[in-house]
Amino acid sequence: MALLVGLTGGMGSGKTTVSKIFRELGAHVLDADEICRSLVKPGQPAWQEIVNLLGPGILREDQSLDRRKTADLVFNDPEKKQDLEAILHPRVMDEERALYNEILKTEPNALVIIDAALLIESGNYRKVDKVIVIACDEEVQVQRVTAQRGFAREDALRRMRLQMTLAEKIKFADFVIHNDAGLPELREKIETLFHQLKSMAG
Repeated sequence: MALLVGLTGGMGSGKTTVSKIFRELGAHVLDADEICRSLVKPGQPAWQEIVNLLGPGILREDQSLDRRKTADLVFNDPEKKQDLEAILHPRVMDEERALYNEILKTEPNALVIIDAALLIESGNYRKVDKVIVIACDEEVQVQRVTAQRGFAREDALRRMRLQMTLAEKIKFADFVIHNDAGLPELREKIETLFHQLKSMAG
């Protein structure tokens, strides 16, 4: 039988790197962020609902959503953030399920990873078989976020602290991967976990 695994972690935890390693090892990876991008293209129903919610000021010249502006707006308004998530989360989860079912048609024993920053907050953790949380020290997270995304340190900390805490996420985890060291150590951990999960899927 197949195994559907949720992969999550805070900003700068290294979740994207872990997702890439799983893909290289042969797992199917469904990226919730990529799915979300496809659902909010100009003219899509979700796009129209978001424009209605947040106003045309969040659009670029080509009518696509300016993700930075959108994030800035909702991070400062909990009610709008909740409304935005109500538009996106059900659609993303429906698409993930449809893609998962497509994979099963050709590979009934597949290992499928859903890479989702809000796996737990959205309730999607209830729809997967196992949950992996990527953990790392807060200072390491801050350094990665400022280096990779260009945020000021204070802005990175503010956004991180608006998210569910690592301690809370870990309560939902079947597996916790600590990612404070270098890439070789991380890869070794993921390879071990991959083989464990593949044996469960098989």
